[in-house]
Amino acid sequence: MGQLVILEFGALRQIESILRHRSPRRIFLVADRTAYVATGAEKVLAPILEAYEVTRFTEFEPNPKKGDVDRGVELFRANPADLIVAVGGGTAIDVGKLINVFAAQEHASAEYIEGRQNLRAPACPLVAVPTTAGTGSEATHFAVIYVDKTKYSMVQPQMQPEVALVDPELLKAAPTRLMASTGMDALAQGIESYWSIYSTDESRRFAAEAINLAWEHVAAATNQPTPAALFGMARAAHLAGRAINLTKTTAPHAISYPITSFFGVPHGHAVALTLPAVLFFNSQVTDDDVLDPRGAGFVRKTIEEIAWMLGVENAGDSVQVLDELMDRVGLSRNFETLGIRTHDDIELIIANGFNPQRVNNNPRRLTEAALRTILGELRGE
Repeated sequence: MGQLVILEFGALRQIESILRHRSPRRIFLVADRTAYVATGAEKVLAPILEAYEVTRFTEFEPNPKKGDVDRGVELFRANPADLIVAVGGGTAIDVGKLINVFAAQEHASAEYIEGRQNLRAPACPLVAVPTTAGTGSEATHFAVIYVDKTKYSMVQPQMQPEVALVDPELLKAAPTRLMASTGMDALAQGIESYWSIYSTDESRRFAAEAINLAWEHVAAATNQPTPAALFGMARAAHLAGRAINLTKTTAPHAISYPITSFFGVPHGHAVALTLPAVLFFNSQVTDDDVLDPRGAGFVRKTIEEIAWMLGVENAGDSVQVLDELMDRVGLSRNFETLGIRTHDDIELIIANGFNPQRVNNNPRRLTEAALRTILGELRGE
């Protein structure tokens, strides 16, 4: 049975009929405390959930931490549920996924995070309600978890939420910087999926529509949100999620994790920092460093197609318009301002930014020396 996706204004209200159809006795609610109230989700959900026995878990920080997830697992096991509802951005939805899957396992979470044990199916169905337009977590079968400052990806086919309620109404209250960062994440996911060595005709259809929608709407959704812009970004983010669910992400995401962990730059902002430079790097692919089995010519054509989606003709112009977009949505491109000030800072990113799985998804081989050059140039060396 495929995922049920409802993407429309007022989608959250559909949860009443979904719950009536599934008849859960106990519900485990994972919610971002701020977003749950500020977006109006609580106003819609509270009267509906009164009919059920609900355990609420809100004690988690941005970017899923192992300690937070383990506490959630303990609470779930003490209050077993028939259904999980996760409301919030990528963190809340990933925390919901992780609690769901770890609660169903025999061993401690570290055994699965470090790959010593294989994950079995999650404990129960999950309904995901994103309150940001960026992560696409409601569409994917994987989740991010941090142990100290090291990022891991947990993958399990049944981890994909059974239901995704994508309601643009919930985006109205998003702070400007959050909309900018998550919007750039959606755009980056679309672009990275489109050039991934694992791209397919299906993933490219999702990615292309995500790129076109995000490119058209992210600035308006950030600066002067209209219903059309909010709907466009909600759809862009969801389609980008469906795209990376097939291909995963590539080099800009791999590089972003230490920028977030060590320098506190929000995830989407961190991804966007290197996206233009990696796009240009990939456009210079040769037969000697191509990783895509379809060849260097295919990769160059792919980058050209992405440029067309951005309204320009080549990779150099793509860099310029992507930089201009970051400026328009108010995301700094200045490494000094973001706390990345020294050569040692660059080395820290390099040492922690090479997730082999994601770097090897990139269509051109990214070496440590090449990344050092990219980051050095972005820092103004």
